Amino acid sequence: MAMEKDAAGVWTVTTQPLPPAIYNYYFDVDGEWRVDPANPHVAIKFQNVTNLLTVPGPSPQLWDPADVPHGELHHHFYTSSVVLNLPGNQSDYYVYTPPGYDARAKTVYPVLYLLHGFNEGPYTWTAVGRANYILDNLLAQGKIKPMVVVMPLGYGDLNYVLTTESRRDPTKAADHYKRFQQALLTEVLPRVEAAYHVARDREHRAIAGLSMGGQESLTIGLTNPDKFAWVIGLSSAAQGLPTNPDLAGINPKSAKLRLLWVSCGTEDSLSEPNHRLVEWLKSKDMPVTYVQTPGVHSWIVWQDNLIHFAPLLFQPK
Repeated sequence: MAMEKDAAGVWTVTTQPLPPAIYNYYFDVDGEWRVDPANPHVAIKFQNVTNLLTVPGPSPQLWDPADVPHGELHHHFYTSSVVLNLPGNQSDYYVYTPPGYDARAKTVYPVLYLLHGFNEGPYTWTAVGRANYILDNLLAQGKIKPMVVVMPLGYGDLNYVLTTESRRDPTKAADHYKRFQQALLTEVLPRVEAAYHVARDREHRAIAGLSMGGQESLTIGLTNPDKFAWVIGLSSAAQGLPTNPDLAGINPKSAKLRLLWVSCGTEDSLSEPNHRLVEWLKSKDMPVTYVQTPGVHSWIVWQDNLIHFAPLLFQPK
């Protein structure tokens, strides 16, 4: 949006009315990316930083902090033998435990593995998307099952986000995705199951992600039905999924998925690839829930989807 300078030299812009949401913005000054020095609320990314602006609604939104019991966020570091180009080979992941989490409870907790998008990190779903507040509020309303949520670093090779060369090289890009799957299944998942009172069967494991993480969640979930019964892709980078040879043999009988959810914003550039993915899944007779949400490639879409798919998870048959 073009800004205008007034007689006093102050630059301003007025938007159209915006629906309640958390928005990213930055200033473009003669072609240079700059953050707003008067706004301390930022989204830290690998390639850049944007400011965050919350447009409040007439009533509290589910991502707003409320006077309800709150879960806890735990930050874990570990030495990875799989992920490439990590400083000191140190990777990390965040774990959300629901309010009242009891490591000695008779019933183990189900687990949602929640993946971030390209240019983001394991902190993004909570630092920007406020997923922990959404889960707190849904729990307080009795709409979801208490669950543990794991948010890992989503790169198999950190150079995939740090260098253009690694993204443009199909071999290196494929290796990034392959290594991330290996890191998730052989490093993160066993550590979570050793440290937390969580279930270890497919019926109580879900995987979801947005954009790059959507591609990862769909690929991992559909090729590992013995590990995940609930698979969710949000605004996924779905362009290559129908031709991925790893997915050629999927079928509803072997997958036995409790939920396969594919969604995208109606104005997102990834809307058409996701639509083609859904048509391809249907051609394989895969039951799929297809959700088209008004919006672009933004948090207003992903938060809305979390609000709607989380209540479906881990429900009895």
